Amino acid sequence: MKTAVILAAGFGSRLKEKTALKPKGFLEVEGISLIQRSVDNLISCGIEKIYIGTGYLSEVYDEFALHYPQIQTIKSDKFESTSSMYTLCNMQDKLKDDFLLLESDLLYELDALNALINEEKKDVILASGKTNSNDEVYIHVDNFCNLLAMSKNKNDLDDVYAELVGICKVSLSRYKMMCEAYEKQDNPKIDYEYIMVQTSKEKPFYVKKIEELIWCEIDDANHLKRALSKILPKIKAKEMKIKRNVLLNPGPATTSDSVKLAQVVPDICPREQEFGDLMEYVSNELTTIVANNEEYATVLFGGSGTAVVEAILTSVVPHDKTVLIVNNGAYGKRMCQIASRYKMNFIEFKSSSIESIDLENLENEIKANTNISHLSVIHNETTTGLLNNLDDLGALAKKYNLELIVDAMSSYAAVPIDMKKQNIHYLAASSNKNIQGMAGVGFVIANKSSMQKLKDIEPRSFYLSLYEQYENFIKSHQMRFTPPVQTLYALKQAIIEAKEEGIENRYKRYCASWEILTNTLKKMNLKYLVDDKYHSKIITSIFIPNGIDFNAMHDCFFERGFTIYPGKVEEFNTFRVANIGQINSDDMEEFLELLKGYLDGKI
Repeated sequence: MKTAVILAAGFGSRLKEKTALKPKGFLEVEGISLIQRSVDNLISCGIEKIYIGTGYLSEVYDEFALHYPQIQTIKSDKFESTSSMYTLCNMQDKLKDDFLLLESDLLYELDALNALINEEKKDVILASGKTNSNDEVYIHVDNFCNLLAMSKNKNDLDDVYAELVGICKVSLSRYKMMCEAYEKQDNPKIDYEYIMVQTSKEKPFYVKKIEELIWCEIDDANHLKRALSKILPKIKAKEMKIKRNVLLNPGPATTSDSVKLAQVVPDICPREQEFGDLMEYVSNELTTIVANNEEYATVLFGGSGTAVVEAILTSVVPHDKTVLIVNNGAYGKRMCQIASRYKMNFIEFKSSSIESIDLENLENEIKANTNISHLSVIHNETTTGLLNNLDDLGALAKKYNLELIVDAMSSYAAVPIDMKKQNIHYLAASSNKNIQGMAGVGFVIANKSSMQKLKDIEPRSFYLSLYEQYENFIKSHQMRFTPPVQTLYALKQAIIEAKEEGIENRYKRYCASWEILTNTLKKMNLKYLVDDKYHSKIITSIFIPNGIDFNAMHDCFFERGFTIYPGKVEEFNTFRVANIGQINSDDMEEFLELLKGYLDGKI
């Protein structure tokens, strides 16, 4: 395969001012036009001759072609009244061999071309799985994956097999059939896709589906936005070929390559409006996962999850009031340590680390101490995977007019949370767990009315003053002190990917891995701490069998790309396995095979 054709005659009218002076093939994505990306891709795949069918603003393509000896432009003299098929037919004098056929407005990974070039079949339509691009062309095939029909309306088809990409491999004989079929048409504006369908009735046209192909078409402003935020990061990440480790520790979690690569950006002063806009986007989107932006706001800090827990405790509890802290694991204990370090008034309510909170005893503690203003709890106790019931705790806090503080570090963006419904006033989380970003940003999501009360409370910390950070962000969309710039770019990308997957679907994915984990543990007669009915399905604390050294086991798995984590409950000899981050059931099954092999002495 040495020849390619790019169809580029169209107006690109849906892109309005962006195509007023240049055809849409010259839309730039990070400074490189779509047409240049395609041409460079084709040349890198061994293509020696590239014909570009032009029309609208053809002179721009003519000038571009001067820089590439491989390119010849062929102008359609009837581009205004015809279609892409006419543009293709207009090349009959030039096309003497099989060729790749591409549209000019595509952004795609290099494997799209390689897949067609390496395919044995002569006539091949490249297709993908579901894209949700809002401009899909759906494909219906027979039992042998040969084309039967195409339509933009899926209801026109008996079933949908795939979506058209806009890249094909066309044999010379097929091309001649298509030109003959087009010349018999009464409608000169019929597009090449429908001519392909017609000719497929005489000669099979194979549809090669690559389910997870990275690509998009750019026909309007929303497509361009999607290309920049979703498609390009994935393409760049795939090209980087970053070594993948499966982190089964409870955060930082395994991230997608596109989140990693989002950190590679031009240097920028964080005080620029552009970066302030990014932080505003991040803040608003983080809020919407658990609340609404009218009544709640997210306050960003550069720091770990512990930093924002400390910010809440030291900022919201009046100096003459008491916070009641539920301690049913290491992170409840850490809250007590923070309160103690600042010499705050606090009551420690000790509860089981593996069973649900005794609400009756907790209520009795509240009744016995009338000075309590806040109830502070961990949602998912990361020590064990114990999930505390926020519905019950929120109702109890409301009954006694207490403000509820929730450390949702390892539940946020997975386990369902509704701050208003559950009466949560302050929620702490971070960038490096279920939201699947990089470590370095902690954030507080707070009820705005509650935040206003903080003006009258003298902050105990300078850097971690919650109200001052909030007030400054409202005025300027800036943190008071230097933010972790690259981490925030990564967090923005992580949010985009979380929205694309859907929080509910993300938790289902996590739960599927957890089911595989716990079902296999039971078959292996390995016990874990928390009963299933109290379990978050996020992290599991597993008993270490007698005679097994955790450090040696950890090192064995680490060498093979899997990271496990030590237990944190002093009275039990355990290790922890988290099933969060960009991992799936296949990863968990592979880990469990390693675990079996190690415990059986085979590794």
